[in-house]
Amino acid sequence: MCVTAVESRPAGVLGASESPSHRPPTGARVKAFVALTKPRIIELLLITTVPVMFLAQRGVPDMTLVLLTCVGGYLSAGGANALNMYIDRDIDALMDRTSQRPLVTGMVSPRECLVFGISLAVVSTLLFGLTVNWLSAWLSLGALLFYVVVYTMILKRRTSQNIVWGGIAGCMPVLIGWSAVTDSLSWAPLILFLVIFFWTPPHYWPLSMKVKEDYARVGVPMLPVIASNKVVAKQIVIYSWVMVVVSLLLTPLGYTGWFYTAVALAAGGWWLWEAHALQNRAKSGATGGKLKEMRLFHWSITYVSLLFVAVAVDPFLR
Repeated sequence: MCVTAVESRPAGVLGASESPSHRPPTGARVKAFVALTKPRIIELLLITTVPVMFLAQRGVPDMTLVLLTCVGGYLSAGGANALNMYIDRDIDALMDRTSQRPLVTGMVSPRECLVFGISLAVVSTLLFGLTVNWLSAWLSLGALLFYVVVYTMILKRRTSQNIVWGGIAGCMPVLIGWSAVTDSLSWAPLILFLVIFFWTPPHYWPLSMKVKEDYARVGVPMLPVIASNKVVAKQIVIYSWVMVVVSLLLTPLGYTGWFYTAVALAAGGWWLWEAHALQNRAKSGATGGKLKEMRLFHWSITYVSLLFVAVAVDPFLR
């Protein structure tokens, strides 16, 4: 597979190949490399990893194991994000929301980014394998490769279903958290995997609705680019209902009790209220600020946080 990307550094921006006396300050360079890992996205990944470890342990897991799993997960996801920026540096230079990324500004060179991403992938895999277990290592590496190769290189620029199937990479932390504790898999992490799978499209599509001009400009066929707001909102509602129903399967299968069920019902009910409200606004022809699509985007982050906190707390209340 060949991915063609143009040099996105604006003329006159200092790069790593220039003399040391003209390089940006070390602190700024460090911040740029940290930015390559997309820390805010990784926060969400860790929110879905650690609570599952509590559920797998039926209590408090070994804190050293939790720390190693979090560090390994951060490095793996960070490597995937850095490689994503390397591949997408051509379109990042043309999109408003990505115009300040380190490769676009020239704070980090493409070669540095590539080496950095690959290094993080290798280190994270070895860290998982040597300190946690090899099942977690292979799951982590699989998530990284899926995100970089399947989503970024194959799906993103070719299909409106990119975020649906590409979102599988973001589902993997729940499997990693469970396997880190048990060195195995079971129905509980698979159900939570499906929760995140069905959560990802209605989480991301509202943001895509907000910035669809950006995606249209660079030819990325996110669903809101090629479909009307009514169609997108209908898809959001469908995925939302499936997500909430799947989230309730943990209790009848005996993995969770009353507390998780109560939180899942309350948070899921509010999610469905917001999803249907967005659909109603789309049906009425609302556009711009009146569509209020970002309400659901922001709530989606709160929802997944509440749900997985309940996953962690529930074993102590049974």
